[in-house]
Amino acid sequence: MNFSLRFGYLLAVLLVGLTACQKPATPAEYNAKAANPEYYNSALNKLTEVVIHDIFSPPVASRIYSYANLAGYEALVPFDTQYESLAGKLKRFQSGPKPEPGKEYCFPLASARAFLTVARALTFSVDFYDTFEKPFYEQYKKDGVPDEVYERSLAYGEAVAKHVLDYAAKDSYKQTRGFKHTVTNEEGSWVPTPPAYMDAAEPQWNKLRCWGMDTCNQFMPPRPFPYSLAKGSPYAKELDEVYQIGKNLDKQKQDIAYFWDDNAFVMNVAGHVMYASKKMTPGGHWLAIAQTVARKKKLGLMQTVEAYALTSFALSDGFISCWDEKYRSKTVRPETVINKSMDPKWTPFLQTPPFPEYPSGHSVISTAAATVLTNLMGDNVAFTDSTEFPYGHGVRSFSSIRAAADEASISRLYGGIHYRSALVNGQVEGEKVGKWIVEKIHTRKSAVAQR
Repeated sequence: MNFSLRFGYLLAVLLVGLTACQKPATPAEYNAKAANPEYYNSALNKLTEVVIHDIFSPPVASRIYSYANLAGYEALVPFDTQYESLAGKLKRFQSGPKPEPGKEYCFPLASARAFLTVARALTFSVDFYDTFEKPFYEQYKKDGVPDEVYERSLAYGEAVAKHVLDYAAKDSYKQTRGFKHTVTNEEGSWVPTPPAYMDAAEPQWNKLRCWGMDTCNQFMPPRPFPYSLAKGSPYAKELDEVYQIGKNLDKQKQDIAYFWDDNAFVMNVAGHVMYASKKMTPGGHWLAIAQTVARKKKLGLMQTVEAYALTSFALSDGFISCWDEKYRSKTVRPETVINKSMDPKWTPFLQTPPFPEYPSGHSVISTAAATVLTNLMGDNVAFTDSTEFPYGHGVRSFSSIRAAADEASISRLYGGIHYRSALVNGQVEGEKVGKWIVEKIHTRKSAVAQR
């Protein structure tokens, strides 16, 4: 045997011996590594990237986040004995697959698999996941998850995902596709707005199954002010406020309005050319805030996924509640009335979204999300929100989660797309939704305040 062959043989024997001497990772060791919240965070961020790319409307995006995080939560529940399934707590959600007794699992891996399987099923651009998933799952193997446990955990995650997708299929979403809102041209009633004059988005959204609420109109807000241009009428006063603020918008208010825009599809007009900009949805923004605060508080994986799930449910019920009222009152947008009766050249700072005005969706869903997150994280958690810095929206700091929700609400008045009463009543509605989620959807077996 020549020297090179002999050396290669000895090296191979040495490597085999070293490998044999290495102790395989114990379940406690590989689960501790796999429970790094940043793994799940990266999966959530990938879903947000796809939601932006696929231009899902804010209500539809909230639905996607809720089912994906429900799957992630349910597959992770066996990992922590202090937590329990949401079967029987979410509306018509029943018990799903259980782990095999006596078998080893990596539940953090199962959770990520369940999340990404649902995310794939409910979005379009699956090629985004193709490039993401190979290195994503490889990290669990590097953490020492044995092959048999790895495969069993993936299978369990897929089984949970199937159970959640079966639940999703019965929420009436498919039955609401294709419906259009009928524009009546009645005075004070919503009509499409420039520059794209798009059809009203999701006019049947109140038909979807609620998550925690009893009914879509459980927290119906007060009636909006009657349409009246008579000088001194409540409606005329609010209309003039929008007009005057829009004409005298300072840099600080512009920054606030732009930071919270979260309009999934903005049509830009330059001469004869029109092109669209894609942006984050309000739901994606609030889940990113949840991520920021969870990181600051150094929450573990179970607490982080709990926060995502409960925030998602508050967002989804918030949209159902808000959209129910939007298509009941069908309130006209300020832009339409100002252009017709006050100033044909006036334009709002933000592009008016394509659905009726009352109440403010940002006010409802931001307050609902903030109510849930404050219950989980605490009252005065200061944080800096750089969620949309990559999209050119800057960075803002807040003294509390509720302060962020308050700013999100008032941003819609600064943007020229809502009247003040839509903000005030929307926040009251959103707080009721959030408190209901906190009181009715318990994730922990103790069912005590979840802080």
